[in-house]
Amino acid sequence: MIKKDFIITIFPGDGIGVEIMRQARQVLDFLSQKIGLNLQVREGLIGGAAYDKYGIPLPPESLEMALQSDAVLLGAVGGPKWEKLDYSVRPERALLGLRKQLELFANLRPVVAYDDLLHASTLKEEILRGVNIMIVRELTGDVYFGQPRGVNKENGQRTGVNTMIYTEEEIERVARFGFEIARSRRKKLVSVDKANVLESTELWRDIVTKVGKSYPDVSLSHMYVDNCAMQLIRNPAQFDVILTTNLFGDILSDEAAMLTGSIGMLPSASLGANHAMYEPIHGSAPDIAGQNIANPVGTILSVAMMLRYSMKLSREAGFIEKALEKTLKEGLRTKDIYRPGDKLVGTDQMGESILKNLRKFFP
Repeated sequence: MIKKDFIITIFPGDGIGVEIMRQARQVLDFLSQKIGLNLQVREGLIGGAAYDKYGIPLPPESLEMALQSDAVLLGAVGGPKWEKLDYSVRPERALLGLRKQLELFANLRPVVAYDDLLHASTLKEEILRGVNIMIVRELTGDVYFGQPRGVNKENGQRTGVNTMIYTEEEIERVARFGFEIARSRRKKLVSVDKANVLESTELWRDIVTKVGKSYPDVSLSHMYVDNCAMQLIRNPAQFDVILTTNLFGDILSDEAAMLTGSIGMLPSASLGANHAMYEPIHGSAPDIAGQNIANPVGTILSVAMMLRYSMKLSREAGFIEKALEKTLKEGLRTKDIYRPGDKLVGTDQMGESILKNLRKFFP
């Protein structure tokens, strides 16, 4: 029996977060009504908005809300306004804090090149056609959390230190997750590392290889990160699932985002054993905040990922994705994916058009 009761915490965050979250909330509310979900939706502050009110980017009450939720839906955090703050209280620390406290160890970033948007990318259309990649990024290890870290003064000059570190357990659990994802797709997994010069990723390659023996139906290959960065531009359609480390995944997923023409198109899911967080991969874009021009697609697709992974509603998640495809076929474009001849629309109209097409699946 499918669970129908869910507690969802929403953190709009900073910049365009409030605008894009409003569109995602409309989709979530509509589906809740149509398929009989009992959603308890709560909203809290994190990031710069929380710092302005509480002096810290992740207040205890916001963290507690997240811990008591079935899923968290996040907008975006950060902006120039808070860049001069001490590193420990910058808005981005809220994001890292949530990942750590919720024990989210696997980040999923789907990269889909829609036929109607092939022109939006700077790459040739024939290179992009058919691209459908899932990037699985480890979230709890690497230089983001390794110790020692910091800036120290030695011999009269400052020295910056970050430690790249992985445990066998961290690698194994995300590897198994990656293989399971690959098993549900085209059964091809590329593990990306820098094992020729980094011992931590030499261990990564060894553990991934061992885990792969339990998945004989999945084709496993290994690739150095610099080659992967090149291949994403040269021949992106070769990839199905890319499994990689925290640092490399952060960089490669943003590179891959541009295959779609705009970083505003991409959602993400951060998953753990007991918690999950969903968010678009773009930033807070404070330069366009409040102007009704931000692209809400990444956030709306994050709702689709929430339905698929936290609520086990793959059918309804597919409806959202198809509603987006229909909206794109109708020629509607926000400014970041617009070209002459398209119909230029704002944040609100793009969200409303996707919702209108979603309604057609529920006569």
